[in-house]
Order: sequence, then C-alpha cells, then structure tokens
Amino acid sequence: MVATVTPSMLADLRRRGEKVTLIDVRTPAEYGEVHVDFAHNVPLDRLEPQDVSRLRNGGPVYFVCKSGGRSQKACEKLLAAGVTDVVSVEGGTAACEAAGLPVVRGRKAMSLERQVRVAAGSLVAAGAALAAFGPDASWRAVGAGLAGFVGCGLVFAGITDTCGMAMLLARMPWNQRSSGACCMRSLLLAACVAAALAGQASAQHTKDSLDAVKQAVTEQKAVLVDVREPDEWQQGHVVGAKPLPLSTLERGVKPDELARAIPKGTIVYTYCLAGGRSVSSARFLRAQGYDVRPLKQGYSELVRAGFPSATGK
Repeated sequence: MVATVTPSMLADLRRRGEKVTLIDVRTPAEYGEVHVDFAHNVPLDRLEPQDVSRLRNGGPVYFVCKSGGRSQKACEKLLAAGVTDVVSVEGGTAACEAAGLPVVRGRKAMSLERQVRVAAGSLVAAGAALAAFGPDASWRAVGAGLAGFVGCGLVFAGITDTCGMAMLLARMPWNQRSSGACCMRSLLLAACVAAALAGQASAQHTKDSLDAVKQAVTEQKAVLVDVREPDEWQQGHVVGAKPLPLSTLERGVKPDELARAIPKGTIVYTYCLAGGRSVSSARFLRAQGYDVRPLKQGYSELVRAGFPSATGK
C-alpha cells in the first residue's frame, strides 16, 4: 500500500521549517512548464533507487507528478526495489500550487497524457483510413491491424494501468527540457505525418497491367469508368466505359443512382487524362463500397494498348 500525503500537509511541513525531499517524476518538458520550486526532476522512466539515496535529505521522500498517477507508480517501483519511506503527493503539481506551495513557471508544454491521446488518435485514424480507402486488400489489412493493435494497447493500458506508449513518448526529444517549447508542434506534425501516410497509401494507382484490365473487362468481371469531363468524353473515350466525371462525384451522387450507373460486385477501373483524377475519384467510389483500382495510364495510353475508342456521346 502506497502512503500518500495531501499538498496542504506538505505545505505545513515546509512552513514548520522541516526538510522535505520532493521528486517530480514528470518529463523534463512538463517540469520546465511549472513545478514546485524545491522539487527535483527525475522522470519516472529513469527513476532508480540510487536517485532516492542521492537526493534524500532525511525523512520520507515525497513524489509528485501531474495528478498523482505517476507519483504512485514511482512509489510502487521503489517499494518493489526495497526502498521504504516513500510517499505520493495527492493531486499533483496543480494541487500543490493551490495549497500555497511556491512554483516556478517556464515555457508551455503538452502533458504526457495529452500526447498519448494525440498519438493514439492519429494512429487509429491512419489505420481506419487505410482500412477504408487502401488501394488493395493488403493495405486495408495493414490499416485494420494498426487500428486494432492501438485499440488493444489502450485496453491493456486501462486494465494494467501501464502505458507503453507513454513510456515511449516520455523519451522523445520534444519531452526533454531543451526542446520542450516544440512539444505541441512536434506532436501536431506527427499527427499530420500519420494522416499524410494514410492518404499517400490510399492514393496509389493499381498495379494491374493493362492486359489484365482488358481481360477482366472482356470477361465482365470489371468495368471501366471515365472520370473526365463531358467535353473530353465527346472528343474520345473507350468503348464500353461508363462516363462519371470527377466533378459530379464531388458534388455528390445518391447511392441508388450510382448503383444504377455502375454495377456493384465488379472491379471498377477509373481512368482520366493522366492518372490524377482517377485516384481522386477512387476515394469517393470506395466510400460507397466499390472495389476501385485507379489507373495511372490515361485515355491515350489505353487506346495505344488496344482498347477500342469512339467519339461523340
């Protein structure tokens, strides 16, 4: 059982002139933002019994963090190592300040708990994006696995009160005091990178060869969809292709109208002039449950590969 003390009791000890050894087990960046002025900083992931022996100034050693969770873990860690007379401060640094203990303020930093939420949310969002919009089954499986892995990790953290992601993030450069001011920007950048990676993965063109495409269309296992504009279609299009301009998809198409235009259950190959719009349109069609494989090759390349063409409506 971990012994605890209220911040007001700690403040009374200081007012009576007693020597108090207080160790703040948050990250250096969090410590640099605000800390009790007589607290020593030893992050939880680096805390060792010798640190207590080195800093102990007679009497118990008190531990503080943001809200009390990490300080209790610090006590449990030391008790397991045979170090006794350790006490967790209830309520954390904010409660200490409210109780009248003097604090030192520095640069603003993002708490480790918030960092975990940002990182976990970014990974789940990236995994969900891959699972929903991945270019093929392997990418979608990776996305589903990533989201599921993070979800299981959060469940494990909740059950055991041990968060591996928090321990990993605590060691990141932005959580060290020298770069604490960059914490918010670094985490936001990481979130943007995760989203960008998901978007990049889902934006890949199909690797199916044009011969494979032609055979699938001939066997009615696939359909070609021309996502260029009507004037481009009239100047020349692949015979049998379905006209569905990207601009129409962007404005919104009712699912029943889309189902009448493009049959479900078949592979959908989108093409345009140079491959860009075929990728953009694929995102809209995948959201409607289609197996879409955007072609990098444009209309001219399809014609050169032997696909029959026609002009006009």
